[in-house]
Amino acid sequence: MKKVFACPSRPAPTSPYSHAVAAGDLLFVSGQVPFDVKNGKIVSVDFETEATLALQNVKDVLEECGTSLDKVVKITVFLKDIANFERLNKVYRRFFPSDFPARTCIQAGDIPAGAQIEVETIACL
Repeated sequence: MKKVFACPSRPAPTSPYSHAVAAGDLLFVSGQVPFDVKNGKIVSVDFETEATLALQNVKDVLEECGTSLDKVVKITVFLKDIANFERLNKVYRRFFPSDFPARTCIQAGDIPAGAQIEVETIACL
């Protein structure tokens, strides 16, 4: 059974995608960039700030859909520059201090809206 989530705290998608989709006991969260829902803009201060906000957005969507970071089983991280890999790990450990989910991290080149990072997630409901 498929269930589409439109999260009221998130801006409506401007492209054809859903914030998250549940299939069975899994929740698939669309890629989250460092978008500040309060001011409606991408935050582009430095990599650590962007990574923190992207992961916070993942956390917020998960919680709005009825799950949490501790239920994440897989994360895919897209970096504009793979040189930020170690910087990502420092931020990432604040959100996932133990029992790490499976993860893929790749250099993706250009990311929508000029962001340096995008994070997609699969979690158990």
